[in-house]
Amino acid sequence: MTSTEQQDAQHTSFRQYLPDLNTPRFQAIAVNDAYGHAKELLEHQRPPWLYGLYVHWRKLFEEPFKGVTNDGTVRPDLFKLRDEGIPIKTIVAAAEAVISQLTPAQTAKTILHVDSPEWRSWSNPEFLLSDKGIRLDEVPAPLRESALALLEATLSPEGYAKAVAAMRINHFLGELVNAPKVMNEHSYNLVFFGRPAEATPWGFSFYGHHLCLSVFLYRTQIVVSPWFTGAEPNVIDDGPHRGTRILHEEERLGLQLMQSLGAEQQARARAYAHMKDEAMPKGRWNHDDQRHLCGAYRDNRVVPYEGVLVSSLSPAQQDVVRRILGQYLLYLPARSRELKVRDCADWFGETHFCWIGGSGDADPFYYRIQSPVVLVEFDHHSGVFLANEEPAKFHIHTLLRTPNAGDYGFALRHQIEGNVDQGYVWEG
Repeated sequence: MTSTEQQDAQHTSFRQYLPDLNTPRFQAIAVNDAYGHAKELLEHQRPPWLYGLYVHWRKLFEEPFKGVTNDGTVRPDLFKLRDEGIPIKTIVAAAEAVISQLTPAQTAKTILHVDSPEWRSWSNPEFLLSDKGIRLDEVPAPLRESALALLEATLSPEGYAKAVAAMRINHFLGELVNAPKVMNEHSYNLVFFGRPAEATPWGFSFYGHHLCLSVFLYRTQIVVSPWFTGAEPNVIDDGPHRGTRILHEEERLGLQLMQSLGAEQQARARAYAHMKDEAMPKGRWNHDDQRHLCGAYRDNRVVPYEGVLVSSLSPAQQDVVRRILGQYLLYLPARSRELKVRDCADWFGETHFCWIGGSGDADPFYYRIQSPVVLVEFDHHSGVFLANEEPAKFHIHTLLRTPNAGDYGFALRHQIEGNVDQGYVWEG
């Protein structure tokens, strides 16, 4: 098992892959703001592979929402309304503090219908491809602080700390590659879906490079799904936030689980021996998401089960699975997280753990845990801004989906009764 010292060395090795900032790509991003940078993609189609992906994303967006499944069929009745104890009154007050500071023009862009399809138009790249809501690095400091206070009121303390760390690491990357107007601590958008209320459904999306959170709220229940969290690099080794790092626990626990399996179990778990394997069918590896399957716009993806059944593992190994899921559910307040980990454990008989790559201490890898009620992915990536051509431990993508229409609180919405009187009669 990788020691803390070894893991630290693997994460801080990124400096040998710093890019040449004199190339046209980095010279352009150095002078562009978010809108000029987006224009490079949307009008000039640079880089072409990402423009092609964007065109494909918009085609996916045209499909009605169905949800991630393992076989194309949504299983009904998996998610119920319940009291999860979240402080909805405090969260609503924090949201209203944001809204009270918006101009009329900002309000029109920032408060959308609770059933708006724009829930699904978040994306992880640094390009601002869906310009809705407010962008935190453009608004006055009091409004920005109120937006962050909303995030803090909604998430667990440790989940909020993780989100802030991801934002600070994004700022650090912006400094490394001289792109401060495109990637900084506040280069994130906030948009509401529905009017914040204690007794009716609403939510918000907070999204930007390497941090995308979809939050649905109804009374004292919360859904944070889908979400995406990444880092390149995943540690800050200089400056005021030196020592900040994320995603190391998900990495450590995933490797611990794989290394604990016997040879036969490892063979069942390992879908492919190499990170880019000749045995992979077309599309299993791609330039953008590399190995992970359920990122931006993949709301209806069919992901067949692969790997070893968690119910076949020892109690100690199943406990590691719970700890991994606890990390992936970290954004949730404690009571909600406890209930959702329990939900996941109830489905261990249909939960699969799969792996791609080696399982030595130095090997980059991918893993997925998938059941009817949760899907999480972890992937070591090659460089996007850094120059490593092969996957490395310091560039990590993670995500969570709630299959079977659980994303965006969709499976809960049809269970919520309307509260508007349908019997209007004009009496003028």
